[in-house]
Amino acid sequence: MKNHWWKALSILLLGYTIVAGFLFQFPDLPILNETIRNVFFHIPMWYSMIICFTVSGVYAIRFLLSSDLRFDAGSSQFAFVGLFMGCLGMMTGMEWARVTWGEFWSNDPKQLGALAVLIVYAAYAVLRMFIKNEESVARISAVFNVFALAMLFPLIFIIPAHAKSLHPGTDGNNFQALYTQSKYLRKVSLPGMVGWILLSVWIGNLRMRLVRIQLHLDLQQYLPKDFLKKD
Repeated sequence: MKNHWWKALSILLLGYTIVAGFLFQFPDLPILNETIRNVFFHIPMWYSMIICFTVSGVYAIRFLLSSDLRFDAGSSQFAFVGLFMGCLGMMTGMEWARVTWGEFWSNDPKQLGALAVLIVYAAYAVLRMFIKNEESVARISAVFNVFALAMLFPLIFIIPAHAKSLHPGTDGNNFQALYTQSKYLRKVSLPGMVGWILLSVWIGNLRMRLVRIQLHLDLQQYLPKDFLKKD
């Protein structure tokens, strides 16, 4: 039980964020108004995506160094969870943009960078579907994943931060939206950030373990029937 405390913490933090996020009275901000509550969902989902893609890339590197399919399981499943969280982040961001900027899509540099990242990792998912050989898909997708990780931070942070943008975080201040929040918002947004990240890691870990169990079962099919019996 002591190793599962962070899972309970994720549930508690998300529960607090959802309840407090809709019950607390926050300062009335120009243009944003009540949509400021989206900060408890949109931003944490993006950071959850980044964490999952980073973990996926680390597992990909470990697979390339060891050829251990268990690392490929971690790489693929965390990439899929990251892609899911990124899609949620994109949808919540587009809805927020409609209210604050007047349209769902405005070709903002941060929007374009985020879209490029999602396309790259969607291509990764398609690649894994169309290559049938297990060892080949693991190696090819691992190499692809390393290059995708190398593109992640420039597309999300570096390039958009130095381009003219409607989005908070221009002029190199990527965390502007976080540290300019009022103390009331931070009391909800920071726990929410941690909760969403822990939840995404939890889901990725569960999916990875399921794939590893399947790998173990597949391996047993090729072993002699008495291989696992005790002497």
